Amino acid sequence: MNLQLLSKKLIKDLDDVRIQNDDILERAYQSIALCSSLLSTFKKEILREGFNTIKDEITFFKETKQIPLTALIYFSEIHSFETQFPKAGKNNQLKYIKKKINKLNRFFLYNIDFGRYINSEAVHFDKEYYTRDHMNTFRIITSKFYFQDPEFCTPRDMLLGKFKAFNSLIIYLDEKKTRIQNGSNVPLTSATSFQKIRWPFSNTDWVELVYALCAKGLGKQDNQSIMKVSKRLQQVFDFEPKDIYKTFQDIKNRKNSRTLFLDDLSIALQIEIKKSEE
Repeated sequence: MNLQLLSKKLIKDLDDVRIQNDDILERAYQSIALCSSLLSTFKKEILREGFNTIKDEITFFKETKQIPLTALIYFSEIHSFETQFPKAGKNNQLKYIKKKINKLNRFFLYNIDFGRYINSEAVHFDKEYYTRDHMNTFRIITSKFYFQDPEFCTPRDMLLGKFKAFNSLIIYLDEKKTRIQNGSNVPLTSATSFQKIRWPFSNTDWVELVYALCAKGLGKQDNQSIMKVSKRLQQVFDFEPKDIYKTFQDIKNRKNSRTLFLDDLSIALQIEIKKSEE
């Protein structure tokens, strides 16, 4: 059984659910069911087949399982939030959102060391964090139950899922807060139901563009890091960048132009301008 293909299929299924449901609670309910079902399938397969190598085990818990797990956590939080959200009173609604955002900020602060490990794309603790042999050395440090089993969890795979889900949740809450402040609290799914744009360029091109945007000032007012700006762009583009910091070092080591992608963009734009003037 190809578990990676099942995860990719889940992404499509979740997108279908998004398109078919304007109601966020219904979307969350159906998404939770899909994610839970796939995680159950994963568990049965892992317990039956196991892993051929430690690398395979790390890849599964760090990447493959994260797709349904992150979505499960995200939509569980969305369902809980929207169910308890005040039905009326702008001030009450904004106060409730602020309370939730403060709770998420406390989570990130409490787990700041692990956050730095993730954001730096480090791998030196992956064996301890994402294999089950180290459960006694690195205890599970999450108080909220989503989908945990001693035979199907590692010390940090759940925490990684929460980091990814909570980053998306903050974006959701920020958007909802803005809509309430502007007096247009329509369902967020109506505004965010769009097909992501396929990124047809390379990973290096992505990194070059992100660093250029940040250097120009994008995200400076909100004190957004390179990783956060990249995550924001992933809300628009269907692309998962790899080794951002390492790739930037490779860009710096180029012998000729260090801005190949930006140079190509500039040339393409100039050609388009000349064509429009003909």
